[in-house]
Amino acid sequence: MTQTLIRGRLLSFLRRPEAIDDTASYRYEEDGGLLVEDGRIVAVGSYATVRATAPDDAEEIDHRPHLILPGLIDTHLHFPQMQVIGSYAANLLEWLNVYTFPEECRFVESEHAARIARHFYDEMIRQGTTTAAAYCSVHKASADAYFAEALKRGMCMIGGKVMMDRNAPQGLLDTPEMGYDETRAVIAEWHGKGRNHVAITPRFAITSTPAQMEMAAALAREFPDLHIQTHLSENHDEIRFTSELYPDAIDYTDVYAKYGLLGRKSLFGHCIHLSDREADAMSEAGAVAVHCPTSNLFLGSGLFPLKALARREKPVRVGVATDVGGGTSYSMLKTMDEAYKIQQLLGERLNPFESFYHMTLGNAEALSLADRIGTLEVGTDADFVVLDASATPAMALKMEVVRSLTDELFLLQTVGDDRAVRETYVAGKAMKAAL
Repeated sequence: MTQTLIRGRLLSFLRRPEAIDDTASYRYEEDGGLLVEDGRIVAVGSYATVRATAPDDAEEIDHRPHLILPGLIDTHLHFPQMQVIGSYAANLLEWLNVYTFPEECRFVESEHAARIARHFYDEMIRQGTTTAAAYCSVHKASADAYFAEALKRGMCMIGGKVMMDRNAPQGLLDTPEMGYDETRAVIAEWHGKGRNHVAITPRFAITSTPAQMEMAAALAREFPDLHIQTHLSENHDEIRFTSELYPDAIDYTDVYAKYGLLGRKSLFGHCIHLSDREADAMSEAGAVAVHCPTSNLFLGSGLFPLKALARREKPVRVGVATDVGGGTSYSMLKTMDEAYKIQQLLGERLNPFESFYHMTLGNAEALSLADRIGTLEVGTDADFVVLDASATPAMALKMEVVRSLTDELFLLQTVGDDRAVRETYVAGKAMKAAL
């Protein structure tokens, strides 16, 4: 196989930064080289060192002076909600009923699902996102379209057919048996095909009966290595309604625990209003609380205690995500910009190294995929993004006075968006949006 040598300024994380001056938490090469073969990274280090070990016929691509990081990772969003983004509503439940559920009904049509899948993956590539964990609709056709497009592009993607048998329009309801059977069929057809990962996906406790939750539990027992994704404690009305529907549960988190859905590969969107008991339960199970800052602000759901959860005696694992269409941007840069502001309102500081850790290695760890993605380590998949901190006139003007990597990262996070993404590589190949 032909090898490709990528040259540029390399930044990747080894662990979560403990402070802004924690230089041991990351690896930075001012003039770095990445050698790629057959979709994997086979050498990394200074350009001079990697060039000396590379074959003479290796193709060389020079991205200097830009910054090369692992591909960005999004741990929670909704593939069928591309045409829901920016919909005006008072709160979560109104937004679901007025906009989201009617839109998702359209995904019964395979042609519509395939069209939106193309747009979805184009947008991921444009934003520098190389892996995402997404909800499809209740229709198997939507999951088929989602995974078929991921396979075509060679992307590492997580997704699942939503299970939902109550409190939604008739066109969005399955049954406990149908939810089980169709999820099994999606697993059989798509899990492990290419880089696809199927997730067991009960939308949330409000839209699943106890009988359907039992079926989700059965799937979790049969396929213990699969991800599980759902929603938890996003909105006070949602929490109250869940308590009415599941009166025997101690609290919202206990609903999922009772059905065996609380584990290390469980991804819980939002988790804004957890009690200490719930946070302890999540910590003990190793479950992941997924922070969706633009969505939480847009829907007025609340302020996620990102830093507080991390420093608890029983810390909770955390991911970050766009949550489009409840979220207002596909960009992980904009996502962390809003996450920073939320922490400011809570009297906390989120430094730029932490933000870029969360977008890359942190989210890979949240997905239990850090052995494959989220780093620039030898042997991992060659997913990476090239970022230009001078991408717009305003950014270029600011860069004239930037004197440190810290300030450059903070500029990218605060002002950057898809225009700062010079190139997105998936399995070593530069990807272009189809649009």
